Amino acid sequence: MDKQNVQMNPPHPGTNLTGPPGHIGYPGPQAGYAVPPPGYASPGPVGFPVQHQPVTGHPGAPTQVPWMPAPLPPLNCPPGLEYLTQIDQLLIHQQIELLEVLIGFETNNKYEIKNSLGQRIYFAAEDTDCCTRNCCGPSRPFTMRILDNMGREVITLERPLRCTSCCFPCCLQEIEIQAPPGVPVGYVTQTWHPCLPKFTIQNERREDVLRISGPCVICSCCADIDFEVKSLDDKYVVGKISKHWTGLIKELFTDVDNFGIQFPLDLDVKMKAVMLGACFLIDFMFFEMTRGEQRAGVW
Repeated sequence: MDKQNVQMNPPHPGTNLTGPPGHIGYPGPQAGYAVPPPGYASPGPVGFPVQHQPVTGHPGAPTQVPWMPAPLPPLNCPPGLEYLTQIDQLLIHQQIELLEVLIGFETNNKYEIKNSLGQRIYFAAEDTDCCTRNCCGPSRPFTMRILDNMGREVITLERPLRCTSCCFPCCLQEIEIQAPPGVPVGYVTQTWHPCLPKFTIQNERREDVLRISGPCVICSCCADIDFEVKSLDDKYVVGKISKHWTGLIKELFTDVDNFGIQFPLDLDVKMKAVMLGACFLIDFMFFEMTRGEQRAGVW
């Protein structure tokens, strides 16, 4: 069977957080990738950088999602986050749950996390009991477990139960990011604002690092919705979290969402993981409504 090999380019220089802002953009979500069969593993030995990655098969053969080759882990990098050292973009694709579509029964969310080449990096699965999912809805507390290509849990997201009303500014939304599980590497906390969705990215010591600001009206009608990641003084845009338009049918009848994240290549891998956690918090807060429902504003 003939396979087409693609030469992976070396990482380009990253964006300096203190420099002037540059143009931020990235390709849209990669569509048409099916879930790989059980037992499918990445080519080559684990931990060995592979320069040639198969991306296509024989015409007519089932489409498979290739895993991103595991790079050599740098020093002081939490295990499992070495994948993030070589990328400046992430694509998050939520999987469709048939039971949820047919009868509206809320199930645990599952996501594929890929790079810009369509190679899978992680698989995320929500771990919440049935009663909490269906009684609390999108405001529910949850644990999100993120696995690598070996099935190891490398990142854990913990969202506590918090208020969603502007009348309680002392009990706003937040999420804790752990890597490895049990070791906090950062937090995302909601910042009170009467009109705009605002968040603060913090490190493991609860020190502010970056800010996230969304649009006043959160409505995805045939367009993407961008949440800009800015420096603490709001002068420079250093990245963004975008909710991609998935099509009229999906938007009206499911809560399946696709997201894209862009960050500087040389950003600390822990902060990249925290931005991933911010994406899941934004998804649950604004886009988890089903059957055409969607929050139009911050409250």
